[in-house]
Amino acid sequence: MPKVGMEEIRRRQLIAATIDSIHDVGFSATTLQSISRRAGVSSGLVAHYFKDKNGLLEATLRSLASDLAAGIAGKLRRARTPQARVEAIVGGLLAPEQFDPRVARVWLAFWGQLIHAPGLKRVQRVYEQRLLSNLRHALKQLLPAAEAERQSVALAAMIDGLWLRAALSREPASAEQSRAICLDFVAGLTRRRGTARSAA
Repeated sequence: MPKVGMEEIRRRQLIAATIDSIHDVGFSATTLQSISRRAGVSSGLVAHYFKDKNGLLEATLRSLASDLAAGIAGKLRRARTPQARVEAIVGGLLAPEQFDPRVARVWLAFWGQLIHAPGLKRVQRVYEQRLLSNLRHALKQLLPAAEAERQSVALAAMIDGLWLRAALSREPASAEQSRAICLDFVAGLTRRRGTARSAA
């Protein structure tokens, strides 16, 4: 009889091994055999927990997205103002750990596969919808609803672009600078809103 909790431990080991493999040898060279060797288990056990390689890859992407969402949720719980909520979301998405090469290369590898892998695309779509929902909710406390809708898309694109640029750069990524650029953008929106109200 397996020990209580062993399945979750094994699943986490296999997901960590998948991340390490993609980081070290790339997406296409990552196989069930290479993953199982890294995790110190049989390929059959991988199939038992995840059915096949696609199942393991989807679980790995969900794990990355879940870790990111948990970090943002923790920051949001401490936020007391609408501005602080925006800062919490930006701070979570552009946290220093999201610029770590091990994490960044794996995100990039998954992004490159989304067009060809419907399962991965579904996971990514849920993540994107949650991101936009969080941004909309926060910005609606600072801007009119229609503008908040538009600007949440713009801010999400800015966050992705800054992260992608830093991840692809050979220079050390500056998480702090990326966060500052996004927050300056939001501050500009609220300043314009305040100016428009004063002029009305």
